[in-house]
Order: sequence, then C-alpha cells, then structure tokens
Amino acid sequence: MLGACSAPAEAPPAAVPAVASAPTPAALPREAAPAEPSPPPAAPAGFHVERRALTAPEKAAMVGVSWHEGCPLGLDALVRLELRHRTPTGPDATGVLVVAATAAPVVERAFARMYAAGFPIVRMEPIEAFGGDDEASMAVNNTSAFNCRARYGGKDFSRHAWGEAIDVNPLWNPLVKADAAAPGGVRVAPESGRPWSDRTRVEPGSLQAGSEAVRAFTDEGWGWGGTWRSLKDWQHFSADGR
Repeated sequence: MLGACSAPAEAPPAAVPAVASAPTPAALPREAAPAEPSPPPAAPAGFHVERRALTAPEKAAMVGVSWHEGCPLGLDALVRLELRHRTPTGPDATGVLVVAATAAPVVERAFARMYAAGFPIVRMEPIEAFGGDDEASMAVNNTSAFNCRARYGGKDFSRHAWGEAIDVNPLWNPLVKADAAAPGGVRVAPESGRPWSDRTRVEPGSLQAGSEAVRAFTDEGWGWGGTWRSLKDWQHFSADGR
C-alpha cells in the first residue's frame, strides 16, 4: 500500500520592509508684527515752531543778497521756520531761520531740546536783514542759517549755502584760528567776539562741550565746529560736520 504524500509546506511570506514615516515638520515661527514707529518726542511746554515755504516777496528779498544764480540750492528747496526761543534776560521771543527743507525736522527737534534746557538765543533773523553780511550778523550775536556764500577762508561753498548749517550766538561763540598776521597771533570772527575766544568766559548762551545745547545737534548726527582741529568754530553746527 502506497503511503500518503504530504504537500510541501508553503514558505512564509517575505517580510515587507517598514517604510519610515515622514517627520512632522516643525511649526514655522510666527512672524513678529512690525514694531510701531516711536512717536516723535513731545514738544516742551511753551515751545512752538511753524514751518512753511518761502513767499514770493521773501524770495525776492533774498535774490542778490543771500542767494544768487549758481547757488547749489534753489529757493524752492528752502523753508522758513518761525521758532519760539528763550532769551538771556527777558521773556521768550520768536525768531526766524531759513534752512533746507530736508534739514528742517532736525533743526526743529534741536531747538525744541535747547528750549527745554533753557538755553537762550540772543537774536534770530535771516541774513538778508544784514544785507547778506555775515560779519555784521555775527557782531550783533544773531543766530542764522542759510546764506549762499563761500566757506570761511576758502572758495568753495559753505554748508550754509546748502541750508544745512546754523551759527548759534556767534558773538559769544566765535570762530578762532591761529594766524601770525592777526592781533595776538589769533584771528577771531567776529572780531568783536575776541573776549569770548577765551572759552573760560562763559555766558548763558555759550556752547560748551557735552552741554545739552551741543548735544541737541550732535545727537542728531550733526557736527560741531568746536571739535575741529585746524580751527575752532564754536558757533557752527552742520549736517555733515563741515
């Protein structure tokens, strides 16, 4: 008798390789909301400034006096600022500066800061009130800005011609330069400011290194002539330090 034949055992199914699951992507960081711009500092109590374009009569008064053809800045690029300021001995007064429109915000903030610090301005009138004569303006301690003229001792345009410079209380803060031909070997502008070339003689409106009045401009990125090496122009602030 033939024995029963058993069927061959089936091979176990091949193991299916495990497929790695895709990693869960990390949560993307949420973009931070853009920071709100800081509001401009509040003007100190009592301070006021009005900015406007020059009128036709004001432009006419400047032509041939503080502005002429060939100046680096056109009259339409200038603005008139009427600024409330402290005075050395009496109540506050309102003065006028003519500056480049692009420089106006810095000038306004700087004078607001000087006002808050109690820094006095003796006088503030546009240079055409003095026939464009810088020496005459400085001699009466007049603070001024725009004047299309050459820089002191040079032939190229002063930064005043660009409306980006201001001379503050120039009689008390004169320009001082070594000059063998000048009295005492020192040239002073204005000449009547010679007593104040000695910087130990301090007036209420003197500009001193590190003072709030100087920092009002330098903290805005403007340069001060009191830090120059070849000469000292204690009265002078300018956008590019020249």
